[in-house]
Amino acid sequence: MKVSQGRILQRGAMNRCPNCGNKTLFKSGSPFTLNEECPSCGLRFEKDEGFFLGAMSLNYGITLIVFLAPIAIAWYKGVLGRTPAMVMAIAASVVVPIALYRSSRSWQLMLYYFFFPQQLPVNRRELHDEDENV
Repeated sequence: MKVSQGRILQRGAMNRCPNCGNKTLFKSGSPFTLNEECPSCGLRFEKDEGFFLGAMSLNYGITLIVFLAPIAIAWYKGVLGRTPAMVMAIAASVVVPIALYRSSRSWQLMLYYFFFPQQLPVNRRELHDEDENV
């Protein structure tokens, strides 16, 4: 397999195309517009209609667990007052998903291809070549 699962994780963490490794997930000059396909290798980034829902779920899950839950726990334990906790929670619930948008789109692709690495075009060609040699 040309692109290993470890390489897929590495590329996903760096917001790169899982197939070729280039920084082509997003249109240049537009931080929130995902390319339909990689300009370098042609990999389609949106697998099916609604594929973005996985990225949105990752984004909100991380926001809730990593940012909002600690604020709620700090408020419950009396470390934070009600007003500071509310302000922090509202700010985090708006700012964190925006900040994680690009990464969450990359992580969704990373997770998909981590579990289905044979779906990457570069790996399919290798599998097809092996079948012909048998």
